[in-house]
Amino acid sequence: MERGQNLRIDPDRLWDSLMEMAKIGPGVAGGNNRQTLTDEDAEGRALFKTWCDHAGLDMGVDTMGNMFATRAGEDPDALPIYMGSHLDTQPTGGKYDGVLGVLGALEVVRTLNDLDVKTKHPIVITNWTNEEGTRFAPAMLSSGVFAGKHTQDWAYDRVDADGKSFGDELSRIGWVGDEPVGARKMHAMFELHIEQGPILEAEGKDIGVVTHGQGLRWIECTITGKESHTGSTPMHMRRNAGRGLALVTELVHEIAMKNQPNAVGAIGHIDVYPNSRNIIPGKVVFTVDMRTHLLDKLNAMVDEFMKRAPKLCEDIGVSFDCHIVGQFDPPAFDEGCVAAVRDAARELGYSHMDIISGAGHDACWINDVAPTAMIMCPCVDGLSHNEAEDISKAWAQAGTDVMLHAVLNTAEIVE
Repeated sequence: MERGQNLRIDPDRLWDSLMEMAKIGPGVAGGNNRQTLTDEDAEGRALFKTWCDHAGLDMGVDTMGNMFATRAGEDPDALPIYMGSHLDTQPTGGKYDGVLGVLGALEVVRTLNDLDVKTKHPIVITNWTNEEGTRFAPAMLSSGVFAGKHTQDWAYDRVDADGKSFGDELSRIGWVGDEPVGARKMHAMFELHIEQGPILEAEGKDIGVVTHGQGLRWIECTITGKESHTGSTPMHMRRNAGRGLALVTELVHEIAMKNQPNAVGAIGHIDVYPNSRNIIPGKVVFTVDMRTHLLDKLNAMVDEFMKRAPKLCEDIGVSFDCHIVGQFDPPAFDEGCVAAVRDAARELGYSHMDIISGAGHDACWINDVAPTAMIMCPCVDGLSHNEAEDISKAWAQAGTDVMLHAVLNTAEIVE
């Protein structure tokens, strides 16, 4: 079969599927709240399975709840090509983060069925469990178990804010499969995702060809001073942990800026004690998030932070302590798979550019066990993890068209 520009997905069918899935776990402001292992997650999984059944796919589920819908290939010995992402959302998430990658993969298969295209390699659509990590930390939990980064027992013991465990909730919603996690072998994997950043839209590009993911270090820090009255404690006698936080915040920004391009740093989660209007903070606990795509640069950023932050705090009479609570090294995606994405974008006439993923994705873990690449499409104003997250139908089509051709180039059409 000729694989030219005429081989495209059905954008209306894809969009209808996205909007239908968005009806499950609606948010309060137009987005979604379909957190992992909730009743809403179970309902979304059931709808996805129904669609896969209608597409003639064989559904498998592993012991972490990862879903694998297989379209048979012509060669029974050929390893499958995987596509997919995740259906779970943030508490105030959008309609497209993760979901586009799963339903875009389904649309690829539907298109192949429509055109009766046969491939040498089987093709598998994956819904990875608990990518977001918002209910059960860490993020990308189940793909991490699949790739051997975590043990299943450890993952099952993760608890949410109500003390409910991952293992118990997975069982409760009825999605514990019988496949050993990580037993599947892959020829390659492709993940389509919205960018979750502003670069593609600002550059006017249809497609981001993801060459690397960012490595990450989460550093939990504690600054300890002395609680005292804000009105009656002289300025020169204060041991203000809040002031230490301010100095360290500026340090994080300085380190990130001096390591441009493609380095970021910020302080997100902050707890201030005792958090009273008229008490100088005696303790502040916070997490520094540092990321870049080069391991040496990432380690250097962390080393500089570890060296300078204690001195900043010591100089104002407060103490500083920290330890790393989350980390993964930056992945460099497979050159062959990246080339397949780039060639597909060029073949289809879509404008494209190389890009580095600023967020973590399941593909970052799977890259350790199989050749992997990512495809990104723009999102409006770079907004994600927000109910106002938005993309256009044309962007969704472009990303899915590119995935279709990248997968076919890898799965090998059988005439």
